[in-house]
Amino acid sequence: MNIFVKPSRTEWADLCRRAEQDNSFIAERVDAILERVEREGDAALKSLAREIDGVMLDCLKVTEEEYDIAFGKVKDEVKAAIDVAIENIGNFHSLQMPQEVRLETRPGVLCIQRPVPIERVGLYIPGGTAPLFSTVLMLALPARIAGCGEIVLCTPTSKAGEVAPEVLYAAKMCGVSSIFKVGGAQAVAAMAFGTESVPKVDKIFGPGNRYVTLAKQRVSSRNTAIDMPAGPSEVMVMADESADAKFVAADLLSQAEHGRDSQAMVVCNSEALAEAVKAEVERQAAQLSRGEYVAESLKNSRAVVFESRADMIDFANAYAAEHLIVSMEDAWKVVNEIYAAGSIFVGNYSPESAGDYASGTNHTLPTSGWAHSSSGVNIDSFMRKMTIQHLTREGLQGLAPTIVAMADAEGLEAHAAAVKVRLEN
Repeated sequence: MNIFVKPSRTEWADLCRRAEQDNSFIAERVDAILERVEREGDAALKSLAREIDGVMLDCLKVTEEEYDIAFGKVKDEVKAAIDVAIENIGNFHSLQMPQEVRLETRPGVLCIQRPVPIERVGLYIPGGTAPLFSTVLMLALPARIAGCGEIVLCTPTSKAGEVAPEVLYAAKMCGVSSIFKVGGAQAVAAMAFGTESVPKVDKIFGPGNRYVTLAKQRVSSRNTAIDMPAGPSEVMVMADESADAKFVAADLLSQAEHGRDSQAMVVCNSEALAEAVKAEVERQAAQLSRGEYVAESLKNSRAVVFESRADMIDFANAYAAEHLIVSMEDAWKVVNEIYAAGSIFVGNYSPESAGDYASGTNHTLPTSGWAHSSSGVNIDSFMRKMTIQHLTREGLQGLAPTIVAMADAEGLEAHAAAVKVRLEN
């Protein structure tokens, strides 16, 4: 981890830069997978599972028998933990339910905005080095609370063709309608286009590797919405003399272990603290089983030292972290000046892992600076807003001069005529 002391503002753009991702070499492969799944359906999914993952699949859909077997494999303490997380996540997201808006803007002119759940949503849950059953909770629970009619889940399997039992347990507890043993870009294609087994969905959610991310971007330009732009996971810790270097280092490493291209940043007010955090990172990293991932991630990570709180805050807003931890005196004053972050963790006892698992907030968040313009997943992500209007004859008569004047000014005669014809008699 490199330390940068009092960098000038002209250097901030470089310091805020994430690890470069060149997708040009995978674009052709992703496009080929999308086209193949769209053309061949289930046959392509089974062939790709065999070619890419070495897995032979007779049936793509998880059966009730597989659920039963998986339930027996999940440890009781994990089941209990999932139950607590479900309660907290469910309670917090239930309070986010939007209300219908009704207003008579003029006598006889009623306008309504009605929240409507997306009918069919698709969830992608990564497998690979760490099956993220926590992501099932973060996506399936809000979908169920929002009232989505069907919740489809795709996830890769082990070499034995089995889905992680914790994923199956969490999915069942959260009301997922059906689970399919499909991973990678081909899972995105299946949910976007539909196959003989996998239903076509209206919107796709969930993180994934570069193939999955690019596939989501590709299908979003065609016929299927996606949750948000997504890149490698990241964390920034803002720390001053009130912070504990051990805590800061632990937070940095908890994000660094996600993957080789994850990024961990610490912004602090003294070089001594930066050095202490760096030493703690090296000490704690040596004890981690995922050290290979951490070592690569730390090459993209850095510590930045500023003299003033104002510069620390401005830099944090410029970076727009996916996860922002504020371990500073008067932390809430700092938080109130932050306008660009996916999720904020306040104080020395609010680790990022709390939000990842069980505090109640959602861990599916914008990365790569998208927090400047995008929100993390929430109830609104699974809903759309539909407007309705009802005009009485008197209401239309009162509004007619306004409508006709505007239509005439735009040169749209038929628009004006649609009003006039109703009021001729």
